[in-house]
This record gives sequence, structure tokens and C-alpha cells, in this order.
Amino acid sequence: MKIKKKVWPEYFEKILSGQKNYEVRLADWKCKEGDILVLEEWDPKTKEYTGRKVEKKVSYVIKTKDCQFWPKKDIDKYGFQIIGLK
Repeated sequence: MKIKKKVWPEYFEKILSGQKNYEVRLADWKCKEGDILVLEEWDPKTKEYTGRKVEKKVSYVIKTKDCQFWPKKDIDKYGFQIIGLK
């Protein structure tokens, strides 16, 4: 399955260069090994897509609820996922 997600410019660059080969996301959507993430660069200042995108195959997914990046109510409801990319 192909799944589209927004990525801020500083993270998009690191993914594009190969420096960053994982994603940490709120687990409010389903993702499994073999899926394709279509990561679209999103500028939070202009609130617009830049037009750049990259596709990455999901190689590993782990879900847990031990994280403080998101509001506790969202973590309690969804947990979060770490997504390995190749």
C-alpha cells in the first residue's frame, strides 16, 4: 500500500540524503512492512507543499506508548510507531 505523509523540510533533506532512515509517527494510521511511504515536503511556515517528494519502502515497524512527543491523550489512544526505511 502507498501511504502519503507530510515531512518538514529539515527532516525531508535528511531522508533524501540517506542520513535519516527512520520515521517516528503517531500511530493513528496503519503501516506495515512492505508498504511504501510517499513523503511529501511540507513547509510549516507557508502551510504548503513544496512539490518535492520521495518514496521509501517500510522495512520495519515497532509500536509502543512510551514517548512524550505528542499529547498524552493521543499517545494513550494510539501509541506511536518507529518506521525503518530503505
